[in-house]
Amino acid sequence: MKRHEPFRSMICRERGHVLLAALTLIFILSLLGMSAFYLAGQDVPGITAMREESAAQHLAEAAAELVMSWFHDAATTPPSIAGLLVKRQGDLISGPSFFDADGRSQFIGTSERPDVLLDAASTADDRLLNGSPSGFSGPLRGLGRVEKMKIFAPLQPGLLGTLEVTASTAGRRPLVRTIRLQLGALNIPAVRAAVQVGQGLGTARLGEESPVLAHWGDVRVMGDLSLNKVDDLVVKSGSAPVTGQSYEVMGRLEDRWVDYRIGGEVFLVSPPLSGSPVFPANVHLRRLPTPGIRLDQWDYGMLKQAALRHGRYYRLDRAGRLHALGAPDSDPGLSSSEVLASSAVGQSRGLVFIDTLDGEAPRADNLGTLVIEDDYVEALLVVQGHVLFKSSGAGRSVPVLSPPPEGMEGLASRIPVTLPGVHVNGLLYVAGTATLERSVRVYGAVTASGTVIANRAGVLMEVWYNADLGKGLFRGLPVVYRAPGMWQLRY
Repeated sequence: MKRHEPFRSMICRERGHVLLAALTLIFILSLLGMSAFYLAGQDVPGITAMREESAAQHLAEAAAELVMSWFHDAATTPPSIAGLLVKRQGDLISGPSFFDADGRSQFIGTSERPDVLLDAASTADDRLLNGSPSGFSGPLRGLGRVEKMKIFAPLQPGLLGTLEVTASTAGRRPLVRTIRLQLGALNIPAVRAAVQVGQGLGTARLGEESPVLAHWGDVRVMGDLSLNKVDDLVVKSGSAPVTGQSYEVMGRLEDRWVDYRIGGEVFLVSPPLSGSPVFPANVHLRRLPTPGIRLDQWDYGMLKQAALRHGRYYRLDRAGRLHALGAPDSDPGLSSSEVLASSAVGQSRGLVFIDTLDGEAPRADNLGTLVIEDDYVEALLVVQGHVLFKSSGAGRSVPVLSPPPEGMEGLASRIPVTLPGVHVNGLLYVAGTATLERSVRVYGAVTASGTVIANRAGVLMEVWYNADLGKGLFRGLPVVYRAPGMWQLRY
């Protein structure tokens, strides 16, 4: 038995060492766990502060986006400052603009004396910023509030202005942060007529008369206008009904806003049996060469650059397929439906620029043909080519506002109307000719450097003018945007 005692002693010593090592490891892990728990506890205030800081900045960012939306939609702009945010420069030729002839912005104030100031310290401004549909609403209202908003002169020439917004988080200890950013503006001309064509409209042959009818805005024709009879001219009347009815169901063609400005003459296929025709007072003939007709000019290069930066760009091929910028020669292209079709009202495609066959400025020999077969298109559609309408669907019902009465401004004077059967909601600019295979209804405006023709008698294009286009407001296009690289966290 004694021979085994050294062996047993060795085993006991080894077990003691293992136990000691285990206890030491447990002690060290306990210290590490306590240290980690302590450090985590120490980090909680820091993490909370970072979260509050981020929330305050995001609220200020949201407030800045809200203010920029006021430039784009007259329906959301607070009435008290609406007159300060519209384009107040420009002239009769170029239309309204944010800039004067020397490129200076209409905003000239300073941070201490801004052009536009809303301060929540004022009860009225607080209600506007934080308690109205135009201001913070919904989930944002529960996260924080807007304390102050300023717009004043830009820090660099060529920009529109400086936007400074202060927002605070909700809670017992609100955190306040102010951001400052620079605003740029797209110099896209306003569209001031329902229909504009660079040639004549219709021919003086039965079945080939003008297929275009306008509501709520002017018709400008550089050449001659040909109609079947005098009664096909829309008479301007202050008592005309303001509805979404088509002229096809109206016994008398009347409207409150239509004026015809014709470069040449009005020719009638079926003139009066005796005497010369008497045209309504809203028909202005022989405008060329003097006093002239001003067609709104959308410059090819300017629109192309705007689409590349803020919209969507495609090149048209001879088969009518559309190719994105930089697509390889083997690219099969997209159909017009894949690019243009809108599934519901409000889902705008924005600015869509369809380039010529060779990507150069439009000429007589580089214009392709875009075929539109979709039931509903909502976009600012610029086609550097021809357009063929083959829309077979019933279109969509679109809720809109009429123009204000002549000589008046403001949303309160505009009448809510629902337009049924709209196929194009926005704007159509065609460098060539627009051809109708089926009748089309448009809410917005149509401009064709060539003309508009119908393939058969009885096919019409009816256009209801969107008065916002005359102010240079284009839904789906950021007329005012953030100038890149010029964001500042003030305090």
